[in-house]
Amino acid sequence: MTESKSTHRVVGYLMALAAGATWGTTGPLSTGLYDLMPATSIGFWRVLIGTVALAIWGILFRRDLFRADRRAWLLVGLGGGAMVALFEIAYQFAIGGVGVAGAAALLYTAPVIVAVLARVILKEALTPTRVALAVIVMVGVALTVTGGSNAGAEAARMGVSAGIAGGLLSALSYALTSLMGRYAAPRYGVVKVLFIEAIGGVVLIWIALAIWDRSPHLPPSPAAWRGLLGLAAGSVIAANLLFFGAMKRIEAAPASVAATIEPVVGALLALLLFSQRLTALGWVGLLMVVGGVAAGYMLEGLKKEPTADAEPMGRPA
Repeated sequence: MTESKSTHRVVGYLMALAAGATWGTTGPLSTGLYDLMPATSIGFWRVLIGTVALAIWGILFRRDLFRADRRAWLLVGLGGGAMVALFEIAYQFAIGGVGVAGAAALLYTAPVIVAVLARVILKEALTPTRVALAVIVMVGVALTVTGGSNAGAEAARMGVSAGIAGGLLSALSYALTSLMGRYAAPRYGVVKVLFIEAIGGVVLIWIALAIWDRSPHLPPSPAAWRGLLGLAAGSVIAANLLFFGAMKRIEAAPASVAATIEPVVGALLALLLFSQRLTALGWVGLLMVVGGVAAGYMLEGLKKEPTADAEPMGRPA
């Protein structure tokens, strides 16, 4: 029995690592698409393809995926969809402006934002330890952004200022999605929340880009379709399913710690594929981000175990 439990946990950790590594492909795959189509269209097609795949899965195996009350559509479809739309557009600006490592580091300020918002909204304690870890993460982000390059993303024509703004906005959307998930996931289920917010995200991305006079372009070539299918299959579907599978086997805190491999994988892939280099201080900064976020998750895990209705959320779709 002990060996079986141990194996169960090992599988959980491996699934969480695989989820983080798969999320880490988002930046490199997006960078590879910048020469083929506008950066603002990539997020739209990424989420649309993932949503269609979830819909097909729901038709075949889980019809209740399509049943939700008005509150779910308002909170998750409209509110969560707005966060998905913000994330998808802003993160492309981050990748194009400050490179894969810088964008991932900025995204990982989300736990810091959650801690601050949880203090304001949920009245959770903002302890000295949380403040210290937040400072470590922020210093690490600054070192990563200033010590990195965005080689290969020139076609996106994003400046550093736009990249930093995009990274912080994507982190804010990630943080707000996490807080929304604390309420919605226990009531509707994680997969249904992911599906409903993805539908809302597709509609709102299209509206936002149409108002901005940057309506999504059809992928212009088979290579563009392959890149988009890879993005959707990996970072939208596989990564979330792996992460949810991990949390069926291990607690949310260690699963989240394992998933912090994401920015390291992204930085290594960007180095290998596009020669996006980090200085020595840039690597130190990236490790500070990963270490600070991982330590925060570990400390959360030392608290009392979450109740069954505190089902955690993955990344925005």
